[in-house]
Amino acid sequence: MGLICNCGVIVNAVSEDNNVRFAGVQGTVNGDLRYMADVCDNNLPASFLTLNFTDESGGMVNRSFNFVADTITSVVCRREGMNCVVTVTGTGTVGGNTFPFEAVFRDQVDTANFDNVQSFVITGFFNQAGAAPVPQGSIVAVGCE
Repeated sequence: MGLICNCGVIVNAVSEDNNVRFAGVQGTVNGDLRYMADVCDNNLPASFLTLNFTDESGGMVNRSFNFVADTITSVVCRREGMNCVVTVTGTGTVGGNTFPFEAVFRDQVDTANFDNVQSFVITGFFNQAGAAPVPQGSIVAVGCE
């Protein structure tokens, strides 16, 4: 972003074969999650975050969607051991409807061979229903030094 970032995260990650939940839908839906983000607490207006879900369940209703954060209101960085956990909150849009969201990204800087999207909740619409492992290096957090 060209600025010093006190707390933030850059994400370019895909997690395949996840069982997720949708508000008002019983059970889970299987599919792939793609996360993109460049978030910095020093420049929230220029920050961005997206989530793309591709429904792979083959059910009667295709629940694929694109979520785009319209407003990022908070970025919090927290050290957990050698790892950095970044929580991003705000509001975003799916299909013309606006929802609050909270995304929690875990940059595993220890000996793990993966990073984690700890949770991604679009309140009243979607919950990824647990941690989603992503390739090591696809989440890069700053602010936990």
